[in-house]
Amino acid sequence: MLGRLASRRLTEIRQVFRQSPQATRSLSAALNYHLDSPDNNPDLPWEFSDANKPKTGKGDIVSLSVKLQAVCSHSSAGSCTTAAWGWLPVSAMNAVAKVIEVAPIRVYEVATFYSMFNRAKVGKYHLLVCGTTPCMIRGSRDIEDALLKHLGVKRNEVTKDGLFSVGEMECMGCCVNAPMITVADYSNGSEGYTYNYYEDVTPKRVVEIVEALRRGEKPPRGTQNPQRINCGPEGGNTTLLGEPKPPPCRDLDAC
Repeated sequence: MLGRLASRRLTEIRQVFRQSPQATRSLSAALNYHLDSPDNNPDLPWEFSDANKPKTGKGDIVSLSVKLQAVCSHSSAGSCTTAAWGWLPVSAMNAVAKVIEVAPIRVYEVATFYSMFNRAKVGKYHLLVCGTTPCMIRGSRDIEDALLKHLGVKRNEVTKDGLFSVGEMECMGCCVNAPMITVADYSNGSEGYTYNYYEDVTPKRVVEIVEALRRGEKPPRGTQNPQRINCGPEGGNTTLLGEPKPPPCRDLDAC
């Protein structure tokens, strides 16, 4: 019985991964593997232009990849020609590996580990929904559904006007203010991008944030709950109202 159930589950998983690249990218596992597509595969040529050609040989993978991602946001013909904002196609990562004289897998490891590297096209404002357990318990899937429905896209798709895309990021480090989103803001280009965190969000509030960004406004970052200050409790503190006393063990004479 258990064997049949395990076999059936394995078959279901295989069927998922046989779907189209776009369907498979909807899974969070898309953060750490590559699927060839017409505009992102190792057979596509990629060359540095004279203006952005690295002036160093063997060096740091992260710093060169950051430079390369910026290059891919405003490159000339023959170099990331379909890029809107900074992203690293696999052929560009292979170019990085060649310049710094390492195996391509070393570059892939860096690009898949750091969420700041985009390995597919993103919008001017890349909306990243936290998918870690505390945020999920607090309704992050409803947040994502509200964004996708409002923008008319699927996860990791870019809106037709190039302004927005929606993705997932794992643990943004503010679980006490769950659920939350990050907006990767490329309005100042890939070299001047910022990560802005919006906490205690609701489906209604994330749509308001999107529309504010569309108007060119900068919504206030941090908690979106007017009853909270930073990560303090709603309504204010009920304990720890005075200055804490130092532990006696800090006084060597008292010990």
